[in-house]
Amino acid sequence: MANGAAGLSGEDRIPGSLGEPESSPDSVATVPENSPVSNAPGTKGSTAIASQRPVETLRSDAQQNRSRILEVALEALTASPGASLNSIAKRAGVGAGTLYRHFPTREALVLEVYRYEVQQVVDAAPRLLASRPPLDALREWLDCLAHYGMTKAGLGSALSAATASHDALSAETYGPVINALTMLLAANEEAGTIRSGLAPDDVLLILGFLWRIDPAGDWRAQAGRLLDILMDGLRAGAPLT
Repeated sequence: MANGAAGLSGEDRIPGSLGEPESSPDSVATVPENSPVSNAPGTKGSTAIASQRPVETLRSDAQQNRSRILEVALEALTASPGASLNSIAKRAGVGAGTLYRHFPTREALVLEVYRYEVQQVVDAAPRLLASRPPLDALREWLDCLAHYGMTKAGLGSALSAATASHDALSAETYGPVINALTMLLAANEEAGTIRSGLAPDDVLLILGFLWRIDPAGDWRAQAGRLLDILMDGLRAGAPLT
């Protein structure tokens, strides 16, 4: 067994399992909510096969597991801030050991879910600019920002429990978001589709209305109406005050 497990990466080992890989997603171990996994059942018959998998595949699987956990956790924690980590692992189709290797504590998972959602917004800017006219890219990106705002509101209770400083968390994510907005505004100004000289900080400050929308209501429709009004004011030819 020791020789067969020697080639396994940390992604395929559970601490205390003698290097054996996790069982299938249907066999999810139950562990204490706030402690790392120290033991979990393995599937002895699959050790030799797993040990022969290329390192690149193991790394790819690890990244896929991590992304899947974050996606499921975002949905689960937004719907219910008290969702258990074991239930999140089960819904993500991974063993509890895999979840705890990526996120040793509940707080670590909640904070990473928030950062993950911010990164989706940031990454959307260049992707949209590469596939759409600048003005359409800006409008769709603002929809992404609205979704992020509702996610942040939904995660409010979980975030409060995970961090004592919302200011520090906001400061951490402000730079990437303002850089994405700057990219979109610059592309539109160059294309002549928005008024010139707009300061990204001012535009983001105006967008603060997104954080005041009730996530329990029809937030998509309300955000859409408000963003349409904003876009009318940003367009080239809009009257200056």
